[in-house]
Formats: sequence, C-alpha cells, structure tokens
Amino acid sequence: MNAVTEPLIPDLDSAARTGWPAELRLRFERRGGRSVLVERAHRGPLVVQKPLYPEGDAVCHVILVHPPAGIAGGDRLALTLELGPCAHVLLTTPGAGKWYRSAGAHGRLTQQLRLADGAVCEFLPQESIVHDAALGELDTEVALAGSAVFVGAEMICLGRTGAGERFARGELALRTRITRDGRPLWLERGVLGGGSALLEAAPGLQGQPVSASLLVAAPACDAALLEAWRAIAPPAGSGAVTLLPGLLVARWLGPACEPGRAWLTQLWAAARPVVAGRSMQRPRIWST
Repeated sequence: MNAVTEPLIPDLDSAARTGWPAELRLRFERRGGRSVLVERAHRGPLVVQKPLYPEGDAVCHVILVHPPAGIAGGDRLALTLELGPCAHVLLTTPGAGKWYRSAGAHGRLTQQLRLADGAVCEFLPQESIVHDAALGELDTEVALAGSAVFVGAEMICLGRTGAGERFARGELALRTRITRDGRPLWLERGVLGGGSALLEAAPGLQGQPVSASLLVAAPACDAALLEAWRAIAPPAGSGAVTLLPGLLVARWLGPACEPGRAWLTQLWAAARPVVAGRSMQRPRIWST
C-alpha cells in the first residue's frame, strides 16, 4: 500500500503545468468479520490516515486528507473508491474543503465509487466553501451492484459567509450519477453561477448561501423510512425529502452550515439502522 510514482490518470502530468494534480485509489474487502483497506495508491497531496475501527471490525472509518485544504484554478483531484462484497466503509474529511478564487483556470474534483453486492459506503465529507470568483467542477459517479448501499452527503457554502463574502463571481458545475446494476437511479447536473438570478430565485437557492443534500440508495428505502424522515424538522432553514424507487433524497437550504449539518445527521441516524443494520456512529473527527 505504498505511494506510486507513475501517473494514475492520463492528464496528470499536463495538469501539473497549470495546477496541482493529485489522485487517490482505495480498495476495501471484507475478510472474515473485518472490512480491510487492501490497496492504496496515491500521487500528489491526497491521502488517507490510518484506518480506524471505532465501531469494531465490521466498519472501517477512513479520513480523507488534502493538505492544501482547498482546490485552486487548474488543480485536478481524482478519488477512486472500490468496495468488495459486504465491505462497509465510512469516509469523511477532517474539516471543510474549499474552492479558491481563480484567475481563469477551472479546478476539478472527480469522485468514482464502485460498490459490489452487499457493500455499504457512507460517503460523508464535511462542507465545501466556495470562495468568490472560484471556478470549479465537481463530478461524482457511484456504481452499485446487487444490494449495495450508498449514503452520500454534500454541503455547499457559497462565499465565506463568516466574513460577509457573497458568491458574486465565478462558477461551480456539479454532476452526480448513481446507478445500480447499470441502470440509473439518480442523474443530476447543474451550474451555480456567481451573482446569477438562480441564487436568489424561489425555484433556486432562495437567497440562502448554503445548500445540502443527503442521498440514500438502498433496497430498504421505503415509505416507512420516508415518513420517519418527514417527522424530523430542520432546526433552521428549509428542508424537504423525497422517495424515488430505491432512493431517498433530502434537500436543505439555509443561512449557515451548522443547522444543515445537524438535520442531515438526524436523517442519517434514522436511516442507518434500516439500510445498514447499525445505529449511527458519529465520526470523532467531527468534534475536533
């Protein structure tokens, strides 16, 4: 599980001329009753810390670390995560990620997750703060096989709200695709333009700087779980939940990250016993 020196993506060396390239590939397997990180390859400043087992051997917690703490114009980051049959992984980050302002080049983060039958992946990075004049692309693709379960959270804060900054310039393009056995469950594309009418419009972000989503793709998603989610009200902002075939979707808009994070955590706590057979275990890194 050592670092590799050869390029792992075709455009890695060319990206280095305009930004900071990095790639990380992780593969997990279930061995006996333990979920184990069996393969790790990385190039550039994108790594994981030592696997942790706060819940016992069945669930492997990993913390994704990007030492620059943000993506600048021209950066190319790629994460590939592969789970073997019945492996269970919870991935998070040590703090908020950032998209820095750019003079013209786009930064890009590509995330590819492949889950075998019976695997469970809880993909719960902390929020991303999009600086004014940032130019970014976030592309996430999840391929599920059989009864695999995916729980994914995403929170975007437009502008450094604590400093009174708004997202007046720039652009963040978002793409998410989830499939099960090759058939699409969720396809979404969108562009958030700095200063655009969408940020203020009622069908858009309604003037709120923070938006968040929680997606749960599992065969156990049903009307009972939907009703359990509907009974949980966000402490601030506005939230809504929807049930699609094999997929639960929660959306939230609000003035700051904290109430959105609290609401998504409550929804996760309600869903986890149903879709993964375990009570919620909050990652300790969230409290530091």
